[in-house]
Amino acid sequence: MEEGSVSTVQSSWRSAACDPILWNTLDLSTVESNFIKIPQEPYVYVHARSHKTLTRLLKISLSLSTGCITNLIFHYNLYFNDEQLNYTAQRSPRVRRLVMPAWNRIKIAAICRAIRRWPELVSMTMPSITEPSYVMEEISLSCQNFSQLKIMGPFGMIFASSLTTYLPGLKVLSLQFSLVYKDALVHILDDLPQLEVLNISHCVLLEINPPPFPRRIIKHTHPVILSKASRLREFYYCTNEFCIMCQRARNDEGLMRWYKYEEGLWKSDAVKCLAL
Repeated sequence: MEEGSVSTVQSSWRSAACDPILWNTLDLSTVESNFIKIPQEPYVYVHARSHKTLTRLLKISLSLSTGCITNLIFHYNLYFNDEQLNYTAQRSPRVRRLVMPAWNRIKIAAICRAIRRWPELVSMTMPSITEPSYVMEEISLSCQNFSQLKIMGPFGMIFASSLTTYLPGLKVLSLQFSLVYKDALVHILDDLPQLEVLNISHCVLLEINPPPFPRRIIKHTHPVILSKASRLREFYYCTNEFCIMCQRARNDEGLMRWYKYEEGLWKSDAVKCLAL
C-alpha cells in the first residue's frame, strides 16, 4: 500500500473513532485502581503503574471523544487525583450524568472546579463526604438543571441540611444501602418541597434517642416516615424482614463493602434513572 493510501486509511479510522455517536457515554465502571489502605490521609496508596494507566486511558478516551460525552461513569474504587479530575472536566463540558470515582485523593477545591465545568449536569451518584455543603453549594451555583442525586454512604443531618439549603429543587434522591439517620430523613421529607422520588431500599435506618436511651435501628415502615413520604410520587422501601440485602447493609453498618458481593451489584437501583 502506498504512503498516501496509508495516510488516508489512518485518517478514516480516526474519523470513525471520533464519531459522536460512539461517545455519548464513557463507562469506566469496570476499571479499578490498584491500591492499599493506609492510616494517614488520603487513606489510600495507589500503585504508580495503576495511576499512569488511568492517566493514559483518560487521555486516549477524552481525545477521541472530542467533548461529546454526556454520561461519565466511574467505579467507586477508581481513585482519581486533582489533576486527573481537572483533565477530565476540561474535556467533557457537556456532561449531564456523572457517577463519581472515589475522592479520597481529590481536594474539595478540585471537586468544585470540576463541577463549574459541567453546567449541564442533571444527575450525580457520589460517595458520602465529610463536608457536603461545599459541593452542594457549587452544584446550586453552576448546574441550574440539577435534579437527581444518589448517595453511597452515611446520610446524616449535615448532609440533609446541605441539600435543603442549596438544592431545594431536588426531585430524585436515592439512599439505597446507606446508613440513614431518621432525623435527616424527616428533614428532607419536610424541607425538600419538590422531591418526587425517594429510595431508601435496604438502608439502615437509625434513630438516635436522648440519653440514657440507646440508638436503635427502626423499620422503613415507621409511621412518621410513611406519613411524611405519602406526598411523594414514588417511594421505595423494603418491608421484607428476611431480606438478604438489608441484612448485608446491617452487617456492613450502612457502608457497603461491595467487593464481598456479586460483581456489579453496586450499580443497581430501584430508581431507573439512577441504575446503571
